[in-house]
Amino acid sequence: MTDEVRDIDLLRIELGVIWRLDERGRLPGPEDMVIGVAAGGLTAAVARDVPDDLAERLLSLITPATPAPPDLATPPSVLADCRALLGGERVTISGGPSYLVTPPVPAPVAVDVLRSDSASHVHLVRSLPRPDSWEPDEWAKLTGLSAGAPWAMVAEDGRVVSICHSARLTPLGAEAGTWTSPPYRGRGYAAATTSAWADQLPGIHLFYSTSADNHSSQRVAQRLSLRPLGRLWHLTT
Repeated sequence: MTDEVRDIDLLRIELGVIWRLDERGRLPGPEDMVIGVAAGGLTAAVARDVPDDLAERLLSLITPATPAPPDLATPPSVLADCRALLGGERVTISGGPSYLVTPPVPAPVAVDVLRSDSASHVHLVRSLPRPDSWEPDEWAKLTGLSAGAPWAMVAEDGRVVSICHSARLTPLGAEAGTWTSPPYRGRGYAAATTSAWADQLPGIHLFYSTSADNHSSQRVAQRLSLRPLGRLWHLTT
């Protein structure tokens, strides 16, 4: 399915999946602008509260002729221009790499993974204590399958220690969200749960993105041999 779609078009789909763009293609915030960079060029969206004239000026800088840098980790030249238009030094820039998840994704370690498509696994997860890093309402929605599903988890020592869930899910695609308890990191659990998560979502585009300084998350992508798709740059006042 993804073989017929250009990387820049996939990155545009991911942008829509993560931010759920409105009918005008605007971001809900808190970012004022997001610029996606892939081998095929650039794509962008601005926040709904950015004035129309400023939004038009910003988006006019992102055209099919706007070249992408040879090294996608290098900021595109238009990034500085967009920052200046939005407020200069008041604007912070963040972001990081994005990867395409193409099932089946072989897990790099052999570990028992609990899946949301198994009633017995769901029942077991509900019997375990909530991880401290998850708010009660978030955990209730996740284990109740009303939000965040499909998911995959690893449980050890009577508790959930690693999770991959659907941080965003639309008819076009899904974005992976991962968490592993600090004492259990480095064992390949995040990669194993991401593999099982992807297996439950056939027929749509699957994405995995992270921040530039989250090297452990990037190592998960490398362990799964995920294909680098591009980079998302966030501009926020």
